[in-house]
Amino acid sequence: MTNDEIRPARATDVPAVKAVTDAAYHHYIARIGVVPQPMEADHMADVAAGRVFVLGEPVAGLVVIEAHDDHLFLDSIAVHPDAHGKGAGRRLLEFVDARARALALPEVRLYTNAMMWENQRLYPKFGYEMVERRVDGPYDRLHYRKRLD
Repeated sequence: MTNDEIRPARATDVPAVKAVTDAAYHHYIARIGVVPQPMEADHMADVAAGRVFVLGEPVAGLVVIEAHDDHLFLDSIAVHPDAHGKGAGRRLLEFVDARARALALPEVRLYTNAMMWENQRLYPKFGYEMVERRVDGPYDRLHYRKRLD
């Protein structure tokens, strides 16, 4: 990572957004038995809608977020394996909190696949609480929220 700036993604970032997302999620395919949804996202549409924010140059990580009336939804977070252990994930999660506060939203919500057990240890360390487990088609998901009181 040559810098730690987080900025809105541009159309020229779409190949990097796809590459980082694929690198971050590919190893889960064998574990969960399906392609993780972030790998199948329409990255161009997400970037065009202003939902994607990238970290670093070249891109080392990203978040896909969507504002709702009562919360900010963290649709996806991805850190390239080469950037693991360097604080990229922490910086991205801090950015999401700051973005929610800037939008005057009281909480952040996300979900993760129940088979992505690393996330079940990670998210509570950043203040998230699990509120529901729900099966959506082939996905067994744990829903989390973080109140920003």
